[in-house]
Amino acid sequence: MQDRARKRIPGMTQLLSKRPDMFSLGVWPGYFSKAKGAEVWDLDGNKYVDMSIAGIGANVLGYADPDVDAAVLEAVANGTSCSLNCPEEVELAELLCELHPWADMVRYARTGGEAMAIAVRIARAHTGKDKIAFCGYHGWHDWYLSANLGTENALGEHLISGLNPAGVPKGLTGTAFPFRYNHLDELQSIVSRHGKSLAAIVMEPLRNFEPEPGFVESIREIADETGAVLIMDEISAGFRFTTGGAHLVKHTVSPDMAVFSKGLGNGYPIAAIIGKEDIMQSVQKTFISSTYWTDRIGPVAAIATIKKHKKLAAAEHLISIGEKIQKGWADAAKKHNRPINVRGMKPMSHFNFEHEKAQAMKAYFIQLMLEQGFLASNLFYAMYVHNDNHVQKYLAAVDKSFEEIARSLDQNDIEDRLVGAPSIVGFKRIT
Repeated sequence: MQDRARKRIPGMTQLLSKRPDMFSLGVWPGYFSKAKGAEVWDLDGNKYVDMSIAGIGANVLGYADPDVDAAVLEAVANGTSCSLNCPEEVELAELLCELHPWADMVRYARTGGEAMAIAVRIARAHTGKDKIAFCGYHGWHDWYLSANLGTENALGEHLISGLNPAGVPKGLTGTAFPFRYNHLDELQSIVSRHGKSLAAIVMEPLRNFEPEPGFVESIREIADETGAVLIMDEISAGFRFTTGGAHLVKHTVSPDMAVFSKGLGNGYPIAAIIGKEDIMQSVQKTFISSTYWTDRIGPVAAIATIKKHKKLAAAEHLISIGEKIQKGWADAAKKHNRPINVRGMKPMSHFNFEHEKAQAMKAYFIQLMLEQGFLASNLFYAMYVHNDNHVQKYLAAVDKSFEEIARSLDQNDIEDRLVGAPSIVGFKRIT
């Protein structure tokens, strides 16, 4: 299937994070025939417990959740596309604003990247300004990749080092400026040069680091002083720490807009841009419209996901599972004297081997874990269906794999043990 894909799909997959060479080409299964709960079946019928990326963070409850699927199937039976609008989009808007009392209005899309592009367009329409200061990873659209136009590597610490902005209009040069999380001085430097023309300040609520005291509060003050719209990108962090945005529990201030996707629909395509009324009404100053944003499935899935997520207090479980995984990684690395760097918010964790052969070590780890029945990489995104039994068996497999990796390094034969290719260097996110 991978050979067929190479011939017909540029880059093999639609999502960089799902490319087999990001794991270990020749070993990573690449395609699935079935996914249920925390289990995945590949095209050859092999079954794995998925302790990896949980649909890139989309399946926050678990694969094929029965309650979400039941709601979607009912919607399908009653029709998902029509000349009229589905009432669920109003119900979901009311629900999102109840969860976020600072927000008044909502617009929808179906993916996170396009939702961020919509949010930036709204901010520019509202302020009449063009420039964006941002912190973190916010998708693939022109407004974001323009930060690399005419520079050495502005996005090097935000996305992928050396990312080529080919196809991005050169006229966007000098319209997007990155600053690092907890580095307020870098934002202040941007403001000193471009403050009068800032349309928005865009940031994730957190990623690898907790916000330092005063960091987000100072950004809120800068946004108010410059008239910039403060946009919180909750695409990854949303629904990991509470039912709703992470900013509700991690910050003492509210944004002007927030963007959700990934876990919002538990695997069904849905994205939401929420915000204050005066800003959101600026949608009508510009043109933002698309046929499939009116599809019924996304809103129905989101409503079912939110209600179940809240009822189960799912975020508490995600955090608990993530804490155990992070500790287990660190303990196994210490036991076998192979240093690793454990990072990330607890429900979306990752580790890196601190070694010159790190990419070969990652590929060998993936290979060893597959042999033990686990779909696993150096990333772990928690799902509600993950339980202590999964964690216990997974960490036992991690311990065994780290032992084998240490032995291969001592014998200097790790490359000879690889069935597939070493992992390529992937995303490097600073928040």
